[in-house]
Order: sequence, then C-alpha cells, then structure tokens
Amino acid sequence: MKPKLKIAIVHDYLNQMGGAERVVGVLHRMLPDAPIYTTIADYDKLLPELKDADIRTTWMQSIPGIMKRFKHFFWLYPFAVRSMDLSGYDLVISSSSAYSKGAAVKGKTIHICYCHTPMRFAWDFAAYMEGNAVPDFQKRLIRWMMHPLRLWDKATSKSVHHLIANSTVVRQRIESCYDREATVIYPPVAVSRFQISKQKARDYFLVVSRLVSYKRIDLAVEACTKLGKQLIVIGDGPDRKRLESLAGPTVTFMGRLSDKQVAHYMQHCAAFIFPGIEDFGITPLEVNACGRPVVAFKGGGALDTIRPGINGRFFDRQTIDSLAEALAGINPSGWDSAAIRQHAEQFSEGVFMDAIARFIDSALGERKSGDRSNNGELVKSLA
Repeated sequence: MKPKLKIAIVHDYLNQMGGAERVVGVLHRMLPDAPIYTTIADYDKLLPELKDADIRTTWMQSIPGIMKRFKHFFWLYPFAVRSMDLSGYDLVISSSSAYSKGAAVKGKTIHICYCHTPMRFAWDFAAYMEGNAVPDFQKRLIRWMMHPLRLWDKATSKSVHHLIANSTVVRQRIESCYDREATVIYPPVAVSRFQISKQKARDYFLVVSRLVSYKRIDLAVEACTKLGKQLIVIGDGPDRKRLESLAGPTVTFMGRLSDKQVAHYMQHCAAFIFPGIEDFGITPLEVNACGRPVVAFKGGGALDTIRPGINGRFFDRQTIDSLAEALAGINPSGWDSAAIRQHAEQFSEGVFMDAIARFIDSALGERKSGDRSNNGELVKSLA
C-alpha cells in the first residue's frame, strides 16, 4: 500500500471569524486529517466547521491577556511561527495575511502559501494606522519596529515554494513586496447558504463589516445621511462611536447579528455598500448570492468581483459626494436577481476546492518521478 501523504495547515491566529478563517475552514473540509498549526486560538470564537479540527497552538497561547491584546504582541509572532515543528510533512499549506507564510519547512516538504495579503501593517503602516487612537510617540515606536518586520517578511517569502494570491491586487502586492510571482485563486464564498427572496427589495442600503477606520464605513454613513437614505449598519468594532457621531437619523447601527438575521437584511436591501479597499471582499459576493447588487469603490478586490450593470456599480473616488452620486442612481427593482446570483456562483466553495486541488497536484508533480504516484489519489480525495 502506498504511504499516505502527510499534510499540515498553518494559519496566523484563530481568534476571530473573518474571510481568512473561512478559507481555513474549507481547507479543513478538504483535508480533515491535516492538523492546523496556529500561534493562538480562541476556542470560543472558532467557526463551527473548525470545532472538530486538530488545532495545535504555540507557546503564545499561555501569555496572559493574549486574546484581548493579541495585536500588541506583533513582534513575537515571527518567533512563534518559526517554533512550529513541521518536520515529517510532505506538504504544508499556509493561510497567511501576516506571519504563517514564515513557517519553517525542511527537506523535501513543499510549502504552498495562500496569501490574503502581504502583512498590511508592515508594508502600508500609515494607511493601517489611520484613524486609530494611538498616541504619536507609540506610533513612532511601532513604525520603527516595522522595518525589521518587513525584512523578515520578505526573507521568509523566499522559502515558500508556491504562492497563491486571493485577488489580482494581492498578486500585484506580492510582486511589489516579495519580488515573487503568484497565481490568483479567489477565496471560497458559501453561496449555498444564501437564497433569493421572493419578496421585493426594500428602500434601504446595507453595510455588514467590522467597524474599523480603514474600511471607510464613514463614507457610507455620511453619504446616506446627506441623501436622507436609510442605512443599516451590521457589525461592531472600535470605530463605532465615531461613526455614530457622524450619523443622521436615517442611519441605524444594529451591532452583531446572527447569520440568519444578516442573510435576511442582505436579501431585502436596495444595495450593499462596500466603500473600502479590501484584499478581496467575500461579503459583497454573499449579498450577490442573495440576488442583490453592490455599490463598491473602484479599487482593490472589488475590481475582480464587480461587473457594472450586472451585479453592482462602482464609485470612482473615496469621497462622500462620489458615493452619494452612485447611491442616488440605484433603483432597488432595476436588477436581475438571477443574473446577480449566477455571477456569485463563479466564486463558490466548490470552484475554490477544485482550483486548490489542481494547484496542489501541479505542485506535487514537480517532485521527482518516484514521488508522483500519489498525486492522482490526492486530487481525487480533494475534489
């Protein structure tokens, strides 16, 4: 009997539930026997699909207060990632928006990195810190510490055998930051969780997001306030108080809601507003899976997912007036819901899984001919 390939998954940290963690969840579904190595894990916040996973944390897990202040320890994560024992694996797949790309592999182990972005806080510090209430002296100190972190990030990128970017803009960042080429494979969208409502769309706009300054939710709040249009904001975060101070009477902050409640608001909105520059942006495609359009800033991952006139429209400048002009032209009943959903299905979990399986097979095919006998079996098990 041929020996089974030993595979490990590596992720930065499992203490939040975002798009990167959903990618890990799908990878776990594809590779249920692969342990997931991560620096820290908040087991109360794990996605349901990761509850049964073999999760292996580092020594950082025992640092007092790490879950609440995990960003404060940014200088420790490189050491934690390098301490992971990945010996004996044939394949390591890292899901990285910061540190896990730096996982140390040796010998014949192949390392494939699914890169959500080169670490934003190191390579674009000013934009990342904009709007954060941090004293100037602390910003200067942190900025000084970013230089060695960038050096480490670029150096460890050289030891990755294959890089996958989650969007065209991230592929460009990888080339700029790492001097490496990457293949684009879009992240998985759980299209099957969403349905088109039989009821007519209502006259409100929608935001579903963590409320942090770089996502530019302020543009949506102020544009809808200016137009007197109803806006529902779902989500919470450190920018909430500031956003509430900008909001007029037509803006409602709902906080965090259940998945079922979020889907309901998605199904019935006039349009979803996506005002920031994101690496990709899964939520707009979830709204599309509900048959509703998206009004997005013309930049970042939205350039890969928005087709004007089919599933949404762009606004060209990150200003209140530019967004307000785009919103004023939205007719809630003027969209083909079936065509919008059909577009979203191009980004489904099944499409992602097939693409990842083919990529893995190709990467393993670069081994010596004596190792290639397992490839077909792997792809069959992943597909």
